Amino acid sequence: MFREDGALEFLGRTDHQLKVRGYRIEPGEIETVLERMPGVKRAIAVTRGEGAARRLVAYVVPDVEPPDEMAMRATLRRSLPEYMVPAAFVRLDELPLGSHGKVDRAALPEPGAAAPSSAHVPPRTPTEEAIAAIWTHLLHRERVGAEDNFFDLGGDSLLATQVVSRVRSAFEIDLPLRRFFEGSTVAALAGAVEELLVEKLESMPEDDARRRLARDAGILQRVSDEP
Repeated sequence: MFREDGALEFLGRTDHQLKVRGYRIEPGEIETVLERMPGVKRAIAVTRGEGAARRLVAYVVPDVEPPDEMAMRATLRRSLPEYMVPAAFVRLDELPLGSHGKVDRAALPEPGAAAPSSAHVPPRTPTEEAIAAIWTHLLHRERVGAEDNFFDLGGDSLLATQVVSRVRSAFEIDLPLRRFFEGSTVAALAGAVEELLVEKLESMPEDDARRRLARDAGILQRVSDEP
């Protein structure tokens, strides 16, 4: 702002831009999508944790018939990239306010451990089984379902690069890291892998493609059996 003597005094950013997994996030975009949903009166998006454990959390003040967490995630994913979907949702009767009537972000409660909100859906295809096996090992999970989200299960950007590296090696495809962030469920990643495999097969002579298909069956089994 300008002082009386004409000098410009910098007070800092007036927004609450966040940074998670290397991405800069404008929380207002998340809050706007949530507050447009029937059953949501207010919403605030903040980060919790430090370093690799930093995650995006949404605090929601519900209306008469609030949407469940699965519905909120689905709505956000239709409008925003995956990295802007909160890892956890916390329902509050009211948002804590400071002395000036603004939301006191420091007073927001810590969320509990994030857990998948939907029922377990077992992997349905060999590709899903292979990817679920990779996640199970890297995330130290007893089981991973087809609709489970990597970041909801505790994954971060460093582990995501390991997933992509293992998938590239196992399937011998060039999987861009951004494809993982665009859809980070087992089913979505399996779809991306199968799409790339089809593109590769279509570019090969027919006999080579048949040999590749036969070999891929063995690759899928081997990846699924790896500890």
